[in-house]
Amino acid sequence: MSCSVVTGDVFAAHDDPDHPESEARLKAALAGVPGGTRRIAPEQAVPADLALVHTPQHIATIRSLCRACPQDKACYLDPDTYVTRGSFGAALYAAGATWQAVGQALDGEHSFALVRPPGHHAMPDRAMGFCLFNNIAIATARALHEVDRVAIVDWDLHHGNGTQAAFYTSDRVLYCSVHQMGIFPGTGWPEEQGSGPGVGYTINAPLESGSTGADYALIFQRIFLPAIRRFEPDLVVVSAGQDAAFDDPLGSMLLRPDDFGALTTMLVETGPGALALALEGGYGRSHAAAISSIFAALDGTRFKPRGGEAKASTRLLVEAYVAAGRAVPVW
Repeated sequence: MSCSVVTGDVFAAHDDPDHPESEARLKAALAGVPGGTRRIAPEQAVPADLALVHTPQHIATIRSLCRACPQDKACYLDPDTYVTRGSFGAALYAAGATWQAVGQALDGEHSFALVRPPGHHAMPDRAMGFCLFNNIAIATARALHEVDRVAIVDWDLHHGNGTQAAFYTSDRVLYCSVHQMGIFPGTGWPEEQGSGPGVGYTINAPLESGSTGADYALIFQRIFLPAIRRFEPDLVVVSAGQDAAFDDPLGSMLLRPDDFGALTTMLVETGPGALALALEGGYGRSHAAAISSIFAALDGTRFKPRGGEAKASTRLLVEAYVAAGRAVPVW
């Protein structure tokens, strides 16, 4: 399959150069996009798209805060999350570009939305964790108007609490998250399985710090991929945060750039068609190399996970899932 990237300069309107989630990190990530990759200019979502996931009050609050923020300054909503005068427009582009990547995937082309601000922490009624609106959740909600089932795989260092919340009661979205245990936002434990019709459609795999590609591969091979096959989604989307890299300043994981290629390889070989990916975290110097490995995997290079043996704690987690019948869900 061919592969495209949806990105542009419009995201620079949301920028605090002193914050880890700045325009500079997107430019660094873009260095990993192979030359010749087809680039698609982002288009803005509209507030009605945001309302598929977010409350009208939250949308109005972010818009108002952005308008009130002084020109050329960042205004902080909490110790982690800021807006600028241009953040609302940039966030509309981020959500719209993620939907464009989904549209390309539905048309048979792998597509990566390299956007910011990121989204997977944004709750229906709250911005948090660098995130204003939940790009992946909004795109998934739009996709459900066209397809029956969507699987979301989130390999960001942190648990995507906002994405989980958006679909926690749904049996049409399978949410699979692997993340570092016990860090922000403090959610993403195995007992969080969904509720009502959504019981069994949320799968969380918290891993110890110092986990490697071998740990992530074991989670994919024994838990996520069997669940995706059983679910039979029409589309697989990825919350692609590369902050589990060995040199990321915000995490304590040890993934190498090729490990992200290995995770991508496994999803390409398992999914029903093309993948849609959207950028979440990733702040280390190896981020561009990780992006390059992801694109190589999308273009047909087959990567194998590195890192030796999985940790004993990871093996115990997998065994617990298998014993509970959740490695191959029973819905």
